[in-house]
Amino acid sequence: MSDSFDKRRKGLEEEYVRRMDREALDKLRREMAEEATVKGQPAARQCPLGHGALAEVRQDEVVIDRCDTCGGVWLDAGELELLTEREDGGWFSRFKGK
Repeated sequence: MSDSFDKRRKGLEEEYVRRMDREALDKLRREMAEEATVKGQPAARQCPLGHGALAEVRQDEVVIDRCDTCGGVWLDAGELELLTEREDGGWFSRFKGK
């Protein structure tokens, strides 16, 4: 019985940490955009391949960057793990070594 309580507690803790990480990333992005606007710089980041501007798109509660020209998707640190944490048995799981 205590094993199921331990699993539930661990699951709640992991969910809390993910939510806090997501909120911290969102706050940092807002602050960076505000700072860039104040400095007179464009707030949009450019596609690493040089095609266009990166637009922020929400995907499964994760904000990812998508090029408005080539459609390329760019992930910040930790975003791949957040996107694939619910998937079980697919190629992402095998890629991550689960």
